[in-house]
Amino acid sequence: MSLVFRLQPKTKFIRACTNARAFLSSSVRCLQLKNEPILAFAPGSKEREDVRAKLQEVQSHTEDIPIVIGNEEIHTNDVHYQVSPYKHSQKIARYCYATPDLINSAIENALSVRHEWEARSLSDRAQIFFKAADVLSGEKRADILATTMAGQAKNVVQAEIDAAPELIDFFRFNANYALELERSQPINPDPSIVNTVEYRGLEGFIAAISPFNFTAIGGNLAGTPALMGNVVLWKPSDTAMLSNWLVYRILRECGLPPGVIQFLPAHGPVFGDTVTQSSDLAGINFTGSVPTFTHLWQQVGQNLPHYKTFPRIAGECGGKNYHFVHSSADVESVVNGTIRSAFEFGGQKCSACSRAYVPKSLWPQVRDGLLDKHKDIKMGNPDDFSVFLSAVIDKASFDRNKSYLEHAKSSRDVEVLAGGSCDDSVGYFVEPTIVQCHNQKDKLMQEEIFGPVLSCYVYDDDDYKEVLKLIDSTSSFGLTGSVFSKDESIVDEAKAILRQSAGNFYINDKSTGSVVGQQWFGGSRKSGTNDKPGSPHYLLRWVSPQAIKRSKVPLKDWRYPSME
Repeated sequence: MSLVFRLQPKTKFIRACTNARAFLSSSVRCLQLKNEPILAFAPGSKEREDVRAKLQEVQSHTEDIPIVIGNEEIHTNDVHYQVSPYKHSQKIARYCYATPDLINSAIENALSVRHEWEARSLSDRAQIFFKAADVLSGEKRADILATTMAGQAKNVVQAEIDAAPELIDFFRFNANYALELERSQPINPDPSIVNTVEYRGLEGFIAAISPFNFTAIGGNLAGTPALMGNVVLWKPSDTAMLSNWLVYRILRECGLPPGVIQFLPAHGPVFGDTVTQSSDLAGINFTGSVPTFTHLWQQVGQNLPHYKTFPRIAGECGGKNYHFVHSSADVESVVNGTIRSAFEFGGQKCSACSRAYVPKSLWPQVRDGLLDKHKDIKMGNPDDFSVFLSAVIDKASFDRNKSYLEHAKSSRDVEVLAGGSCDDSVGYFVEPTIVQCHNQKDKLMQEEIFGPVLSCYVYDDDDYKEVLKLIDSTSSFGLTGSVFSKDESIVDEAKAILRQSAGNFYINDKSTGSVVGQQWFGGSRKSGTNDKPGSPHYLLRWVSPQAIKRSKVPLKDWRYPSME
């Protein structure tokens, strides 16, 4: 069933899914917007069998993925393969890299359609994203989950959370936010003057560079600027190619015109060098590593005199996220929340907990609880629906995790409590690992690992204030953090001391799991520009408002009364 929103004359009927519950514009009334429900995939359920069948299909063949410029599909001789991380002999996608000349051709093509796309009504543009959300919610749900599971090694729950509800919510909420924004207009106190604002797309093109770890982020980084009237060059991650290609195809099938989003697999440095050298660069929408984002920003800075406009730069770069446990905390909640946050999706969420600070009085209970849960964690292939996590994404990630595990085993300051093994003979498997660091400044407590490694530091109960300061100063990141305490005065103290330490701050909850529209996501410091995707504020990054004043009464004199 769908909801139909009736618009006033000279507008169209817009169809949105039941769960969208809203369509806003200057001529449309709003109903309540709700998040897409998360399916359970219980044994015997239709959704479980649908995903299992699609996963087998994805794993059984290699998809041929082109470069898409305008309406043309292109292949080059620079061929690469996406493999399943849990079985790296299994090739699920064949793709090729775009050359600098092709990237420049994509820029030209994008600019050629920019004026027509930006001139379309916002309600028309929003309709495409509402429709894509409907398709992902229904007929293509199993497909997007299967490509995410096979390509990014997510179990069915993590794939569902990411590639279905989160992506659907990004499309629906952002379309809704955009229409709400259009209704945000200046005041008109003088009846002889009409003040309005038009929310224009940026003049030029947006470069969207998306990561492997969330299919939804790829759709959001490319989709939101396009929704707001921009043209986009989308460079998907090599290790999320298949799922991102499906997102692109769904948008095109739902009415996105050729050239609005160019699909450009490319070598990262080649893509970055080419787009930052274009005088038409209007913005970069990025999720990835600090070194890459820093380099892109430096390139933009060096080329500033060359650009037609000052490019907007938005980025999210990960974190060294913490769980602070006070002596008044609920131990069961601490244990369960930390296991989930640290080890879901192999610790490869930007928000994953990788350091925990536990008071001596609770450490025996917390330690034993973590070790007890750890024994029940099952690691394996995503087609086994009972697994909690699978392999890390690729060889580089495996090697990085392995180096930290070797440090943990060799350091006198680190005690390995559980896990510590890894094996890349079939897939890139890293065992969930729990360590206790006796040096609060050990690199396991400070550096982002991006894997299933939890580092714990035990402190004297009376030193909690100093530990809060330690947490704030230990890492260069500022993405997510959690405080566990049943004492509200302690929570207030922690909030004050840790104010700049996390863009998403959780109280008696794990540091992962932000929901579009509910917990606006993003951090500062080296975690990024904190533009809060999932919020209405995010859309303002991709528009250039034009204020318009219309006078209804002719000006009869140039002189002011004070001149009499």
